[in-house]
Amino acid sequence: MALRETSPPESAGPVPPTALTLDPQERLRLLSGAHHDPHALLGAHPVTGGVLFRVLRPFARSVTVVADGTRGALVSEGDGLFSAVLPFDAIPQYTLLVAYDDAEYEVHDPYRFLPSLADFDLHLIREGRHEQLWKALGAEPMTHQGVAGTRFTVWAPNALGVRVAGDFTFWDGTQFPMRSLGAAGVWELFLPGIGEGARYKFEITSRHGDRFLKADPMARRTEVPPDTASIVTASHYEWGDADWLAHRGDTPVHEAPFSVYEVHLPSWRSGATYRELAEELPAYVKDLGFTHVELMPVAEHPFGGSWGYQVTGFYAPTSRLGSPDDFRYLVDALHRAGIGVIMDWVPAHFPKDDWALARFDGEPLYEPGDWRRAEHPDWGTYEFDYARIEVRNFLVANAVYWCEEFHIDGLRVDAVASMLYLDYSRDSGQWEPNVFGGNEDLAAKAFLQEMNATVYRRVPGVVTIAEESTAWDGVTRPTDGGGLGFGLKWNMGWMHDSLEYIGHEPVHRKYHHNEMTFSMVYAYSENYVLPISHDEVVHGKQALVAKMPGDWWQQRANHRAYLGFMWAHPGKQLLFMGQEFAQGGEWSQEHGPDWWLLDPAYAAQGDHRGVRDLVRDLNTVYRDTPALWQRDTRPEGFRWVVGDAADDNVFAFLRFAADGSPLLAVCNFSPVVRHDYELWVPDAVDTWQETLNTDAACYGGSDVTHPEPVKRLDGRITLTLPPLATVWLTPER
Repeated sequence: MALRETSPPESAGPVPPTALTLDPQERLRLLSGAHHDPHALLGAHPVTGGVLFRVLRPFARSVTVVADGTRGALVSEGDGLFSAVLPFDAIPQYTLLVAYDDAEYEVHDPYRFLPSLADFDLHLIREGRHEQLWKALGAEPMTHQGVAGTRFTVWAPNALGVRVAGDFTFWDGTQFPMRSLGAAGVWELFLPGIGEGARYKFEITSRHGDRFLKADPMARRTEVPPDTASIVTASHYEWGDADWLAHRGDTPVHEAPFSVYEVHLPSWRSGATYRELAEELPAYVKDLGFTHVELMPVAEHPFGGSWGYQVTGFYAPTSRLGSPDDFRYLVDALHRAGIGVIMDWVPAHFPKDDWALARFDGEPLYEPGDWRRAEHPDWGTYEFDYARIEVRNFLVANAVYWCEEFHIDGLRVDAVASMLYLDYSRDSGQWEPNVFGGNEDLAAKAFLQEMNATVYRRVPGVVTIAEESTAWDGVTRPTDGGGLGFGLKWNMGWMHDSLEYIGHEPVHRKYHHNEMTFSMVYAYSENYVLPISHDEVVHGKQALVAKMPGDWWQQRANHRAYLGFMWAHPGKQLLFMGQEFAQGGEWSQEHGPDWWLLDPAYAAQGDHRGVRDLVRDLNTVYRDTPALWQRDTRPEGFRWVVGDAADDNVFAFLRFAADGSPLLAVCNFSPVVRHDYELWVPDAVDTWQETLNTDAACYGGSDVTHPEPVKRLDGRITLTLPPLATVWLTPER
């Protein structure tokens, strides 16, 4: 606590104490942490004969009121209570001299201050419509009634009492009971002298009489795990990305180039802080040509092995890598490098840690009261109660918070399917149908619609992305048309089908040909992202290149050909770190990508550096070729040239820009060279030139290329298809 030692002022003469005795029940409730209105008992109150002062200071030797240079001693009532009636005509401006065995401090009395939260804030909280909830709840450093301190507020509607405990009270909440602000279920206390850096929790007394410490659900900074306290903080960061923010929404995301590098920050450079990452990550991503990074969850989580997907601090960037302003510095550095920042966001569930959200005020609060809905059957966590407006407000405001306070450009929403279905991973008897008899969670649907509509309204230029693995209708349809309102959706079907195909030996691929073409049957039902994410390279699934059949050379060739197919296919792209240079081992959070594979001294470095060079060139050509992204969501942007050559393991298709300019992609997933392969091409183009070839020697291929332009004859061109390769051709310039 920011207290200063002081010498006592000159005495105004002896003032006889005439303390009014507390009602025994009121005293018991106050001292046991079960009082809803401690300000009615503590502080200063006019009474007959003067002003009654009552102070609760456990372990104090004496307490003296100081006002206008005079002082009046309070009398001990026991248990840390001190009181007296002093002969003032009205409540003066006063401070307290609190003496302990080893020091004396002059402090402001927290119980002389009016509520520091506006009635309008309470109204919005009751309505579940406070879109900047973090500015009303939590710990807010501020100046209140001319005094610097921190306002503490928390939503705990079922609690009998709430107190503030912290390093400034030796984690004993007795000294600072909070007051209930009524029907909103919010508790409030302004603590003068408490500033940034103070560690705190809320000591809650449940209606069953249990007392426990809880971290602040709205904490904007936390201790480094495994420590769990919340930390008072405020941002002092000065942004330098105004130009980025002004133009990031100039082109709708589904009509713009969008190539994503997925990153687990703690392991990308193991041990690096946010600021150290800011010195390397933007330059690396910019060099490779990705338009965006996607950060696996940044919000605070107690167990590193969850990779951030079991969140306890929804409003706090993980302190493992630095402060919230340090995280702002990283986002700013990416923006100044021209890189957008997407963040994984996890509103589907939260862990059961007893110091966090679970049974927050002694009752189900953030989770449903119905056991069939409260527990997530797959992850041992609680689900959110989307039917409760305050919980929806907590989550909607959280989405806004990351976009407004940290300039995040997009939210990838994790596990949407588990939110949308009442029977998700549940057997008969473990769920109850909705009011229409269906299995859709109507409250979760309404929450997602509200979240998307609110984020898009408040923060122009952002994008929301759904990880949704079912055929739910209208995930990326606007909310005013009944859709969920997401901007993009992960195409899990494409991912599963294409990986299934590419994992077969080429001799067997003809029997799985439709797994590579089926995605075009539904390609325009949603706005899609094609993800090769962290989920596909862990838990025994093998790294991307290790999924490929054949010897070392064939695995690398398959890997390159697959990436060429992926970048040419309608939809945006996402690639997880390490796959850009074809590391062979699964990702491990303990050591991150196998960077040593890129060391020039490594014997096989040509393979890995060549794949990285390919990814750089894929992104470069992709960004420079509107045919590959401008009509991703429109049928006229795609046309099969060869879609049924199963025996050849060949796929060929055209992509078209808005002005009709084409790109021809040809994939040969056979290990043999196919000579004199004829393909139909549009009459408008007479000569084609090879723009990219994954079999080029510079990428580690066999260098079966087309150095000279290819002319159209009788409506067709004749190519030599390199083995296990993808070739892109564009009209000769």
